[in-house]
Amino acid sequence: MTEVKSKRILMLHSSSDLYGASKVGLETIKILKENGCYVVVALSSNGPLCKEIISLDCPVEIIPLATVRRKYFNLKGLFNRARAFRTSIRELDRIAKLHDIDTIYSNTTGVVTGAFYSKRKKLKHVWHVLEIIPGPKWLLKAYAYLMLHYSDCVIVVSEAVKSHWLKVNRNLNIHRLYNGFSIEPYSGNDSLRDELGLPNDQLLIGMIARVHFWKGQSYFLEIASLLKQKYHNIKFVMVGDAFPGYEYLYDELKQIIKENNLEDAVIDLGYRTDINRILQSLDIFVLPSILPDPLPTTVLEAMACGKPVVATNHGGAPEMVKLNETGFLIPWDNAHIAAKTIFPLIEHEELRKEMGRKGQVRVNEVFSYKQHQENLVAIMNSI
Repeated sequence: MTEVKSKRILMLHSSSDLYGASKVGLETIKILKENGCYVVVALSSNGPLCKEIISLDCPVEIIPLATVRRKYFNLKGLFNRARAFRTSIRELDRIAKLHDIDTIYSNTTGVVTGAFYSKRKKLKHVWHVLEIIPGPKWLLKAYAYLMLHYSDCVIVVSEAVKSHWLKVNRNLNIHRLYNGFSIEPYSGNDSLRDELGLPNDQLLIGMIARVHFWKGQSYFLEIASLLKQKYHNIKFVMVGDAFPGYEYLYDELKQIIKENNLEDAVIDLGYRTDINRILQSLDIFVLPSILPDPLPTTVLEAMACGKPVVATNHGGAPEMVKLNETGFLIPWDNAHIAAKTIFPLIEHEELRKEMGRKGQVRVNEVFSYKQHQENLVAIMNSI
């Protein structure tokens, strides 16, 4: 395989967790390293992602990145970001000089300083966009302007993301790059049922996502309440901790669980790192996002683990789930229809297994690590 032409890359990423965006960044680092690049990574905080990056023999710098968050969309927040921006630029300059960087790689729209710094220093800038931002319009137009004039290449993770940004500015030069993961199925003797003390015939329906209003935890519980009324041998598994600043959502979810008498049916595991093991133990995986999820990593992971996927019908999910073959698509705002859609999967074990098998085939055909690697190298060599 041809190596990437640009060999000294500074990647900027706004978080240090191990959720979807961080996993995408981690896979990107692996590919760049495997193809002859020297990669330095700048993060805004310490966390589990740091250990993973260091294991790839990549330097990690913890610096202010002036991350864009909605909580800063006020006068006090703007002053805060202005100070952080100046500090971030100084730190990027220090790192770039120290490591002789020729390319800035911004992973997610949460980091904008890379665009300004690369423009100022006449470095190449790649922007890997993982988001479908609903608005406001001024913010969309500002991002589109930066993508057009401050980036040499814009990579998006799905056709849904590409379509979204082209509606903002049709002149954007966008490359669609599906994520691809090398996933080793969990093969140990332990299982989630053993951990929780559940019988082997206990049906497990689960979702994995950071706790956030748009990720659909409350919608998942609404669906669970309806399914519980019809079926009694089901447990509903929720995995994920709260995004900083949204911890209050835990109290809301607990209230929903109490109001719907789901205390004995719902198992909240919180933050976990053994995602493959959990997915291997599930019978059905549900992605209940109520806003368009660009290309949810957990769907790929569930399919790779041979699980049928039920996902809301927007964002990147319709590109991932082959309708009626690897899973089902449900409305994002009608729990009754969603619950009825899941009925056949609950009642027919062979249907679950067949959809799971076809999901594994689809991951290998469309979302493989090899394809991701080849396409990323081609994109990087085009700038």
